[in-house]
Amino acid sequence: MKQLLKFLSLALIAGTVVLSSCSKNDNPADNDLFAGTYKGSVSYHGDKDVSNSNGSVFVTKVGDRYDFKFSDNIPTISNVQISKGDQGYIGTVNGYTGFIRFNANNLNIAVGKDGNTWTADCNR
Repeated sequence: MKQLLKFLSLALIAGTVVLSSCSKNDNPADNDLFAGTYKGSVSYHGDKDVSNSNGSVFVTKVGDRYDFKFSDNIPTISNVQISKGDQGYIGTVNGYTGFIRFNANNLNIAVGKDGNTWTADCNR
């Protein structure tokens, strides 16, 4: 229950940041291929707890499938499908529940799966 409350709190905070920082210019989702590194705060809570304010997330996209590879041995979020033109998703896909929002400059993640949670607040 504590993890759920912690996840929901992080999602609410990250959601506020996302809504105030999203840009409509140069959306990676408009490209069929994309690779880029976003740097900033990353965390993971599950079988291990990792938090780094100077971490990174390497994002790759082929078609409408994304992989989010975190620094600091944080497990990868993989095979997330986001429709072309969208700046992210909110909901459940491949067992991941939460949201991933991004554009050319910002990446925000608050996702849970099987009792594990990932967060990121990063910039390029």
